[in-house]
Amino acid sequence: MSANDADADVPDEATESPPSEGERKKGVPRDPSRAVGGTALAEPKPPSFLATTGAKLLAALMAPLSELGALAKMLGQVFFWGLRPPYRGRIFIHCMEYVGVQSIFIVGITGFFVGAVLGLQLVNGFRDLGVESQTGSVVGFALSREIGPVFTALMVSSRAGSAMTTELGSMRVTNQIDALITMAVNPVQYLVVPRVVAGLFMVPILTIFFDVIGMTGAWLVCTKLLGLDSGVFLDRMRWIVDWKDVNLGLTKAAVFGVTVCLIACRQGFYAKGGAAGVGQATNRSVVHNAIAILLLDYLVTGIVLGEGLG
Repeated sequence: MSANDADADVPDEATESPPSEGERKKGVPRDPSRAVGGTALAEPKPPSFLATTGAKLLAALMAPLSELGALAKMLGQVFFWGLRPPYRGRIFIHCMEYVGVQSIFIVGITGFFVGAVLGLQLVNGFRDLGVESQTGSVVGFALSREIGPVFTALMVSSRAGSAMTTELGSMRVTNQIDALITMAVNPVQYLVVPRVVAGLFMVPILTIFFDVIGMTGAWLVCTKLLGLDSGVFLDRMRWIVDWKDVNLGLTKAAVFGVTVCLIACRQGFYAKGGAAGVGQATNRSVVHNAIAILLLDYLVTGIVLGEGLG
């Protein structure tokens, strides 16, 4: 028998090269059909379009509920740890100064021009009806009940809330929050409680400041530029605006202050993904706060007035 005939009689398996070192380590044969126990398994089919779309829709519907659950959980932790010692007074004062004092400029500028524009628009519109004397009452009513607390909360959210999220998010991604846990310091008590308490007390104070500056801006425009009588403007304001209107605005401001700081701390406290994740958390904080402020504005108004909620 010739050498060529001998080579022809050798099976194909015998002529194949031995498996590589990596394949031997993994324990996976090069040919799946040679696996012990039978033939190779078929590749799984990809999910259908309807299944994928349904899963995405379900996730989108569950996301707000999951966020509300996380906020409720953190609010419960804030109540629990806020009542327990130690009480770190210096941190509370620092947070109040950061949320309140450092927001005076932006709140004052916003309040002045909001009041000035409101007065200008009302006088221009009321003159067509011959009731421009009611400008002061409408300005005071709108600022004390609605515009003051809403704009103040939005400004605090944009300035202080976004900074809180960035600060806590940076601490999270650099493991500083984990270090607090290692040192037996509760991070919610140390980081979140002082900020939420600062929002509870400082946003109503900033709202009063916003109302005063806004009414001053409206008074200057209406009386000095548009020729409205100053005595009539102030008298109508005192006649219409009552303490119940101011109390409603302050109640909204307190709710907004807690909500703004709670959402900001929640987004930063659970941030992940490095620097990009911190930026995304800050963006979510501002957007969620704006939505929450407008939603709670309607809910609180409906609850206090006892109507509009069905």
